[in-house]
Amino acid sequence: MSDTSRDIVLRRIREALRQPAPQPARPDFTAPLHPRPAEGEDLAVAFAQSFVRVGGVFYYCESEEHFYDQLFAYKKEKQLEHLYVWEPELKKLLHAGSVAFQGDEADFQQHAEAGLTTCEALVARTGSVLVSAATGSGRRLTIYPDQHLVLARTSQVVADIGDALRLVQHRYGPDKLPSMISLTTGPSRTADIEKTLVLGAHGPRSLVLFLLDDAPAATA
Repeated sequence: MSDTSRDIVLRRIREALRQPAPQPARPDFTAPLHPRPAEGEDLAVAFAQSFVRVGGVFYYCESEEHFYDQLFAYKKEKQLEHLYVWEPELKKLLHAGSVAFQGDEADFQQHAEAGLTTCEALVARTGSVLVSAATGSGRRLTIYPDQHLVLARTSQVVADIGDALRLVQHRYGPDKLPSMISLTTGPSRTADIEKTLVLGAHGPRSLVLFLLDDAPAATA
């Protein structure tokens, strides 16, 4: 008498139950979700790759003059008429390069197309920009304008988020930390219940970074 399909299925089940099912390898919960940059890897290069991967717009600047040229070209390409800059050192820098900007809060809410700020640190592992309320830009200039432009230096690039937070703690002291510390990773993204992705709903629609190389020149 031949086995029915049901008998075959039941026999396979019984045979399978005689041996325990193979277990997957135990996950290593201590391993970092994103590995740190390899020893000896150029952190600035690692940051640039991560930053672009998360949707940032990256410009490398060999000198301050190169930064002026890059910023002027970007303003012209995007037809920016109102670039808000509130930090004294940035104002001084842009004055030296004859780059037009809005240095006060006049009509800020109506014309906040873009804001240029500095940052506390750049995180190579995640491509994040660490900003705080301790600068003259405060809180609003990193969040409210449609485009957030950042001027940073290669000396500000660190490997991981923990390194960036320790840098801030060392700079201000454990008892005088800024009232706001924000880790910005790419432009603002919001998805509704239907998974429709919207840029700029709760922050800048674009994040643009000008990385100024401040490494000392090599000597012969």
